[in-house]
Amino acid sequence: MNPIPQSREACKDKLLSLLASHAYRHGNFTLSSGKTSHHYVNCKPVTLSSIGLALTSNLLFENVEHDAIAIAGMTLGADPLVSGVAISAALSGRDLDALIIRKEAKGHGTSAWIEGPLPPKGSLITVLEDVVTTGGSSLKAVSLLREAGYLVNRVVTIVDRLEGGLEAIENEGLEMINLFSIEEISSKSNQILR
Repeated sequence: MNPIPQSREACKDKLLSLLASHAYRHGNFTLSSGKTSHHYVNCKPVTLSSIGLALTSNLLFENVEHDAIAIAGMTLGADPLVSGVAISAALSGRDLDALIIRKEAKGHGTSAWIEGPLPPKGSLITVLEDVVTTGGSSLKAVSLLREAGYLVNRVVTIVDRLEGGLEAIENEGLEMINLFSIEEISSKSNQILR
């Protein structure tokens, strides 16, 4: 059993090590944005592991706005994140619901874009993301939430790939907080490989 470290810094360092060893690859890759990169990050092997999800959820939860009554994110990357953060919130005594945003409207029934216990219109929601590259996925989530009548001011991500996503998100009047940059993960990966 791999226990969760007690201090915040130890938790962050443990998560960085997990991301560097299980989520990061160096090589030549084509990203979902169509760009090519020497860095590839797939957080799912970490966020779908017990220790990885616990660490990620606690660290993301620290950055959710105090007035937010829900967290939301695009399926598939944010599915474990919103669920894990909702559990972290409940364990700390805070009521914070999880919402999952579909990539396409549901093809039957209500044709819903947003799944979960929908809060009242005008509620503040924090968007969670696993990896931000151009910011497109986060901005789509924000747009759909705003169209549904919710307030969104902040995006919290595990990794900022430093490829324009921060700027795109800030240009929409949003704040973005990241746990790590791609440079931090790449550097940690190099340390582990030595």
